Amino acid sequence: MSAVSSRLPVFPWDKLEPYKKTAAAHPDGIVDLSVGTPVDPVPELIQRALIAAADSPGYPTVWGTTELRDALTGWCERRLGAVGFAHTNVLPVVGSKELVAWLPTQLGLGAGDQVAYPRLAYPTYEVGARLCGAEPVVYDDPVADLDPAAVKLLWLNSPSNPTGKVLAKDELVRIVAWAREHGILVFSDECYLELGWEADPVSVLHPDVCGGTYEGIVAVHSLSKRSNLAGYRAAFIAGDAAVLGELLQIRKHGGMMTAAPVQAATVAALGDDTHVAEQRERYAARRAALRAALESHGFRIEHSEASLYLWATRDEPCWETVAHLAEKGILVAPGDFYGAAGERFVRVAFTATDERVEAAVKRLG
Repeated sequence: MSAVSSRLPVFPWDKLEPYKKTAAAHPDGIVDLSVGTPVDPVPELIQRALIAAADSPGYPTVWGTTELRDALTGWCERRLGAVGFAHTNVLPVVGSKELVAWLPTQLGLGAGDQVAYPRLAYPTYEVGARLCGAEPVVYDDPVADLDPAAVKLLWLNSPSNPTGKVLAKDELVRIVAWAREHGILVFSDECYLELGWEADPVSVLHPDVCGGTYEGIVAVHSLSKRSNLAGYRAAFIAGDAAVLGELLQIRKHGGMMTAAPVQAATVAALGDDTHVAEQRERYAARRAALRAALESHGFRIEHSEASLYLWATRDEPCWETVAHLAEKGILVAPGDFYGAAGERFVRVAFTATDERVEAAVKRLG
């Protein structure tokens, strides 16, 4: 039996363990700003929906309930500006990471096919390519950098993880037009779209970008960040009905079903904007406090106009920065986790509690 894991890079977070131990030894405890996991409570209306659906003895469907599909299409039209969305334009998935990791395999890609993603990017784009034997390639500008004859799947990520960079609408229009011209499927990871601070992120599903047709484009969305639902594994994809229909058939055979109580919780979450606004306010305050503290400590912040992270540098190798902050009991993610171009940056999440953020600010003072 061949070891599929041999195709994959070393799991990056394992490398951070020694620094985590150092940070945890701080007399006032660790301030973990590395992973970016939500720490605030799940909103009560979502918990109530989950509990009300707890008596779910039967199998859920891969496509989800009618209520879920109504919620997904309605949210895409209301929040993303999508026009004329039908149930065939949406598909729930079991968290966005699962989708990213297994999408190239489910699309039938393999040797000789290229999967392209930004030079600084979420590591799972590369993992997805390697799992199916495709070739992972990176770009700064997909139109200028890529061979359109070889690329079969193009990942966009706006707002970006790790940098927080947002692609302008005109840039999205240019890339989508180029991809369509060459028959390249575009998947746009928009999981941080509702967390714009100094920019207003635009979806590829907006008619100003896609021209009112969803051919060749799919957007990826998650409730992990906007609704504190990382533990629920609630996400969905939306766009080209032909692509989603094919994935639906494959996922039926694979048993990739979102749990019924989670489907009900998703309906509640997408139907309420109040909790999203409240969570944004929490993150905005933490972001402002950490940014000011980092800059006063000698850091320079680049991009970071959206998402849940500050992309920070002291103009030194990232692991030196990680070690420096670990001595102060603060754990951050080294930039080279996201590509060689990040080797002099660190990614600082502002998802810790108010109390822990305050502790970090004091230590940086």
